[in-house]
Amino acid sequence: MTAITTDQVDPLNIMLSGWSFMKTKILQAAIQLDVFTPLSKGPLTEPELRGKLGLHPRATRDFLDTLVGMNVLERDEDERYTTTPDAARYLAQDQGTYLGSFLDMTVNFLSPAFDGLVDTLKTGRAHGEDENGEVPFGQIWQNPMALQFFFTGMDTMNGTIGPELARVFDWSRYESFVDCGGARGNLASAIAQAHPHLRGGVFDLPPVAAFFKQLVTDRGVADRLVFHPGDFFVDPLPEADVLIFGNALHDWSEEQRKELIKKAFNAIKPGGALLVYDPMLDPERRRLDNLLLSMYMLTSSPGGCEYTSDACEGWLREAGFTSITSLPLPAKETVVIGYKAE
Repeated sequence: MTAITTDQVDPLNIMLSGWSFMKTKILQAAIQLDVFTPLSKGPLTEPELRGKLGLHPRATRDFLDTLVGMNVLERDEDERYTTTPDAARYLAQDQGTYLGSFLDMTVNFLSPAFDGLVDTLKTGRAHGEDENGEVPFGQIWQNPMALQFFFTGMDTMNGTIGPELARVFDWSRYESFVDCGGARGNLASAIAQAHPHLRGGVFDLPPVAAFFKQLVTDRGVADRLVFHPGDFFVDPLPEADVLIFGNALHDWSEEQRKELIKKAFNAIKPGGALLVYDPMLDPERRRLDNLLLSMYMLTSSPGGCEYTSDACEGWLREAGFTSITSLPLPAKETVVIGYKAE
């Protein structure tokens, strides 16, 4: 019998990497079965939860223990299950921060996109991209319910960014701002709430207007925030002291990013600033989470991908911005800030 030496690699590690899709499917099943809502109310045994959800006894215990291993459920010494704090906040359907529908929707977009990854790697084209550069994700703009799930999910995921930008950037020097591609105004509202002297707005596609009106009314800032309907590449950007591109430039090619940054430079008043944030890649390109997000953009958008802060700083410098800096943000994001001379 041959002894196992310490320099041998366990092939199961490779196999488990290939099988990691199972975790996605297990979590998706738990969302569709609504496992998390009853468990967020208090602990239940496996038979109790099985009865509530109408599940068969053969697979339920392994299913629940797998969710424990995935750190979305906990099991106590009495064999009772409950949600982890994160799962209670984001996966219980009765929470305003519920991400389940958004996660389910994005998985349904991602699965076919990554099924076509080999083709994308060979052709450079996104999954399902047609001759006009349109991709399946673009259909969301014709589906108000899907848009609602999308906006709610994005706002929940990025909800810490607005308060942080309101804190780390010196808004006292400015009077106006516009969030370009700012959706229904979640970030703009956070900034306006933190700085009552500011007036601002959101520039986005016309179908977003009704969602914007509802949110800014609910947040009590409708008197200071205005919606500007338009298209990045067709219409001029609104004039303001500060413009923001948040989770927007990664949708587009490098040349399109440069075009938008130059348009922003022209729209920003003298002495103003541009803020660009995305889940940017680290300089060494080793941080896996952001690289995976980049692969998502590559498979789902005609020209998009993530990029480094150094690259972004170069684009701002080329457009005419000075005193350029970058700062880390929550949600694995980075903001690059550039200033326009007086």
